[in-house]
Amino acid sequence: MKVLSVVGNRPQFVKSAPVSEALRALGIHEISVDTGQHWDPELSQVFYDELGLPEPAYRLDARSRELQTMQPGIAHAIERERPDAVLVYGDTNSTLAGARAALKAGVPIAHVEAGLRSGDWSMPEEHNRVEVDGHADLLLCPDERSAEVLRGEGVAGRIEVVGDVMGDVCFRLAPIARERSTILERLGVEPGAYVAATIHRDANVVQPRLGRILGALGRLGEPVLLAAHPRTSAAIERDAIDLDANVRLLEPLPYLDFAALASQARVIVTDSGGIQKEAYWYRVPCVTARPSTEWVDTVELDANVLVDDDPDRLVAAVGGARLPDRLPPLYGDGHAADGVAKAVYTLRRA
Repeated sequence: MKVLSVVGNRPQFVKSAPVSEALRALGIHEISVDTGQHWDPELSQVFYDELGLPEPAYRLDARSRELQTMQPGIAHAIERERPDAVLVYGDTNSTLAGARAALKAGVPIAHVEAGLRSGDWSMPEEHNRVEVDGHADLLLCPDERSAEVLRGEGVAGRIEVVGDVMGDVCFRLAPIARERSTILERLGVEPGAYVAATIHRDANVVQPRLGRILGALGRLGEPVLLAAHPRTSAAIERDAIDLDANVRLLEPLPYLDFAALASQARVIVTDSGGIQKEAYWYRVPCVTARPSTEWVDTVELDANVLVDDDPDRLVAAVGGARLPDRLPPLYGDGHAADGVAKAVYTLRRA
């Protein structure tokens, strides 16, 4: 069996690592397409190096999030390789470009992280999720809530709850990261004595939202280590935003360094969907600078607080951040990739 996998950004590189391993274990030949949506080496190549990913067969080097830039290259790879299925991850434009190219070629689509909904139609990702799920032949859900969403929407594809493949990586590599990484020593901070932050979504890197969020971080009475996406750094420079003395801007970090940093923080402030989950798995309180989230379980369990871009709410949430005593397992047991591979295998041509 032959599967063509489409990846393009940091979370997708992370998610694809255990899936690639599980596909190989079943004897499935994987051809990987890297769209180049994240083209900075610290957001792309470093994950191939650290997570042991096979080098992609196709590097589109799109250096763009535009669908019309990525889709032709994916279509060319599909036409040339004639796979049994196309595997896409998450909710980015790379995901949608891969699904549209597969649909046009008549190749079955398998979607990892199917069924997630934030209910916020101002987010491009919400539109991407719904469209990809509507086309997918195999919908691979992280939990039963997502599966129920898809049943309610009446999707045509087959629904399977497999867990979250990001958890596979997190459970396996977080202890290794804390053991091997020297990031805390290099930054001169102690475990539990700082806030780790990431802000990168389109809505949050424009004024006045970015200034409000960064201003709130500056009001925190503790060190804030802001691992900046290139888009965020560019916005800070473009808008001449002065960071307060307690906010330290970091270059994009390799996966193991970021895992060590995030998993030992007192609190995580983010607008990333993936990092909200990682915070839960790390048992670190999370404050999310968004009005909504697709990972609603973390909010319902009081492990994650939504503050949007309200500075006062952000400061209060970070100051009072505590985890509840009871934290049930969420999104699988760390073996989701095996479920993904077994489900994908059913799409093989007879």
